[in-house]
Amino acid sequence: MFQLFGPVTFTVQGGRVDLGPAKQRTVLAALLADAGRLVTWSALVDRVWDRAPATDARKVLYTYVNRIRRLLERAHAAGGPEATLVRRTGGYVLEVEPDRVDLHRFRRLVTTACDRRCPDTDRAGLLREALSLWDGAALADLPGAWAARTRETWSGQRLDAAAHWAQAELRLGRHDEVIGPLRELVAEHPFTEPLVAALMRALVAAGRDAEALDRYATTRARLVGRFGAEPGPELREIHAMILRRDRDRAARVRRSPPATGAARPVPAQLPADVPTFVGREHELSRLSEHLTRADRATMVTCTVSGTAGVGKSALAVRWAHRVRDVFPDGQLYVDLRGHDVEQPVPPADALAGFLSALDVAGHDVPPEVDGRAARYRTEISGRRMLILLDNASSVEQVRPLLPGTPSCVVVVTSRDSLAGLVALHGAHRLALDLLPVADATALLSALIGGPAEADPEATSVLAGQCAWLPLALRVAAELAATRPEISLAELAGELADRRRRLDLLDAGGDPRAAVRAVFSRSYARLPADAARAFRLLGLHPAPDVDLPSAAVLTGEPPERAHRLLGLLARAHLIQPVSTGRYGMHDLLRAYAADLACADPVLFHRREQKE
Repeated sequence: MFQLFGPVTFTVQGGRVDLGPAKQRTVLAALLADAGRLVTWSALVDRVWDRAPATDARKVLYTYVNRIRRLLERAHAAGGPEATLVRRTGGYVLEVEPDRVDLHRFRRLVTTACDRRCPDTDRAGLLREALSLWDGAALADLPGAWAARTRETWSGQRLDAAAHWAQAELRLGRHDEVIGPLRELVAEHPFTEPLVAALMRALVAAGRDAEALDRYATTRARLVGRFGAEPGPELREIHAMILRRDRDRAARVRRSPPATGAARPVPAQLPADVPTFVGREHELSRLSEHLTRADRATMVTCTVSGTAGVGKSALAVRWAHRVRDVFPDGQLYVDLRGHDVEQPVPPADALAGFLSALDVAGHDVPPEVDGRAARYRTEISGRRMLILLDNASSVEQVRPLLPGTPSCVVVVTSRDSLAGLVALHGAHRLALDLLPVADATALLSALIGGPAEADPEATSVLAGQCAWLPLALRVAAELAATRPEISLAELAGELADRRRRLDLLDAGGDPRAAVRAVFSRSYARLPADAARAFRLLGLHPAPDVDLPSAAVLTGEPPERAHRLLGLLARAHLIQPVSTGRYGMHDLLRAYAADLACADPVLFHRREQKE
């Protein structure tokens, strides 16, 4: 049995296998956490060295992997479970029966227990078994940021399971069995409201109303002091019923929320998580860091910016699903269509949608944007909610949608840098770059499957031709799937022609996925002089440009050339590559060159130079 809940251990025939030093145990834990799935080289390096790898990190990692492979083989020979560490394109897969790993056994038991058809007697037993797998804090003997983040995530899953177990036991009338365990858990996790609610109900069922009221008062004081937020609807409802001496209802645990009542709605508007998501662990952890601040006196706003197709929305949605349980009052989402085939969503319309999700009747929605913004701030005041504003066009579009309460967290994605949000609203900026080479190759391999595994060299070449841009990688994978008659090497040969590359990556003409069409919406927002500068940069023979070269290329004075470079950088159509120098990835360069060739003035100028 592999144990991750507690110190990382591997037990064979009643004895513990020596798993080596801490970093080697971290490699094993990282592979076990994603057992049966590809873990890329870069992800392993990030998890072991916290984004600051030693110069020989890959060599050391290879040594750890070989040691782990040998100890797994020896353990199997000694009667342990069969576990095989397999190298795949871009990383490794640890193949092991899921029930041999406490994490995956725990998740299976919890999933079975949470089936609505499962009777409470079985549910309580399954969850009791799942919780018994825990032997202290997860990954307790591992240092590092990845272990800390993962420990926190798994702890949240444990607390959810404990709350469901307590509720099942209470429905079975076993309140005495849950009070002791719940007291311990609430002492360790005082802000986990479902546990507090279960404890209050158990105390009421045991005739200890005064203790239940005291527990509510303590929890409320802590929530107000830490987050500036009142307890959630369930705790407030239990508290009110105790005060009304409605003890039967206060102690009762329903299988599902009541259909009617005074409790405020809990919107859950997040779109579906992105399938086949690879890498970005550092960026995800950067976002999570803002949730763990001990003192949040002001609202937290994070901006995720980057070039078209780099995966801003995918990252934000993936993170939002990871942390949704931290926001018991709900999650609001809107696609602002800032760079879309349709017109951007006016703030007034976005606010109307939010107010509707918050159960504000249509006739109560103010007609003007300022009135709607004020009503929106009132409705979410003190509530712990996540607001995801996707694909914003400007600060002006976002500003009316910002809450006024420190209990909320806002994430905004945009191709624009949204400097005003940082300067005036204290937003935390996260600039998203192209995928690292290993992650890009791993994503392409995961999307294509067998053919990529059979030809890793062609897969790597294809990833490079896509400029390691997630959107282009996904379009290329779809292109490979629709043309099974040609090999990946042949497809890479076709994409080698830079003049045809954007034509091939057209996603069947889908305006929201075709690479050229996606780029065009950033280009279309540029002022005329910046658009001309972008086209000229497509003709520049060097991979990057400095200010003097840009001034010569555009025929502008240095101060105007500097302003134009700033506009292009803000739109993420170019990016700094070193001090004073700017570049663009190959697909953007090809797009700029196409535009230049379609401009008769610039095309004539190029012919004269040639």
